[in-house]
Amino acid sequence: MARSEQRRGPMVALGGRQQRSRGRLRGLGPWPFRVLVYGFLLVVATYVLFPFAWMLSTALKTEAEALAIPPTWIPGEPTLDGITGIWVRKNFGVYFFNSTVVSLATAVLSVFFGALAGYGFSRFHFPGRQVLMGFFLATQMLPGVLLVGPYFKMLNAVGLYDTRTGLVIAFLTICLPFATWTMKGFIDGVPPEMDEAALVDGCSRLGVFLRIILPVLGPGMVATILFSFLLAWGDLLWALCLTTSENMITVTLGIARTVGEFRIIWPMLMAGSLLGGLPAILLYLFLQRFLVAGLTAGALKQ
Repeated sequence: MARSEQRRGPMVALGGRQQRSRGRLRGLGPWPFRVLVYGFLLVVATYVLFPFAWMLSTALKTEAEALAIPPTWIPGEPTLDGITGIWVRKNFGVYFFNSTVVSLATAVLSVFFGALAGYGFSRFHFPGRQVLMGFFLATQMLPGVLLVGPYFKMLNAVGLYDTRTGLVIAFLTICLPFATWTMKGFIDGVPPEMDEAALVDGCSRLGVFLRIILPVLGPGMVATILFSFLLAWGDLLWALCLTTSENMITVTLGIARTVGEFRIIWPMLMAGSLLGGLPAILLYLFLQRFLVAGLTAGALKQ
C-alpha cells in the first residue's frame, strides 16, 4: 500500500502542476479572448522593439546604404564601420568611461546618504520633520533647467566646473531627495524592535544602521540605485552646460555631437545610440527581479 502511494506521489504532483497551469490559462477567459490578448501583446512588443531593430540595421550599413531610398531592412553589405567610427573617431571610450564613473558615483552616494536621511526621518521625531520632508518632495517639482545657471556659477566659483566631481554633485541634488523618500518608505517597514535589540546589545546608532538596517534593504536599494544610475546616465542638459573639454564629455553629449550642421553620419549615430543604451538594457535584464521586488515591497509598506 505504501509503495503504491509512493508511485502515485510524483504523478499527483505533476497533475497538480498541470492543473495549475491550465487554471492560469483559463483565467484569461475563452480562447478567442486569449488570442486577442496575445495579439495585442505582440503588437506592443513589435512597437517597442522596432526602434532597436532599426538602429541595429542602420548601424551595420554603409553611409550610402543608410541614405538609400527605399530603405532596406537587411544590410546588403554589413559593415562595422559605424561602430568602429563612433568608438575611435569620436573618442567614445572616454565618453563611456566618464558616464560610467559619474553615474556609479551618483547612484552609490544617493543611496547611501538617502538611506542615512531616510533612517533619521523614520526613527527620530524632531520639530520641522514634516516640513523638511515636504521640502524634499517639493524639490522634485523644479525643472532642471532652472538650476543649471546657479550650479554653473557655484561650480565655477569653487573650481569644480568641467569636472566629474561637479557633475556628481549636480546629479546628487536631483537623485538625493528621491532616494531619501524611497529609502524612508522601506525603513518604515523594518520593525523598530530590531533597532532596540541591537542597542541593548551595545551597538551604536551607526552600527544599527550599517549592520541591521542596510542588510534588509537589498531590493529597495537596488531599485533606488537603478533609478539614480539611469537618471545620471541619460542626462544631456547638465552635461552640456557643466562641461566643455573633450575629456569630460559623457555618452549622451557625445552622441548629440555626432549630428553636424550639414551632415549626419547615420550609421555612427545609430551605433552610438545602441552602445549608449546597452548599460540600461543590461541592468534591467540582470536586476529586474530585484527591481520588481523592491517596487512591490515599497508599494506595500504602511
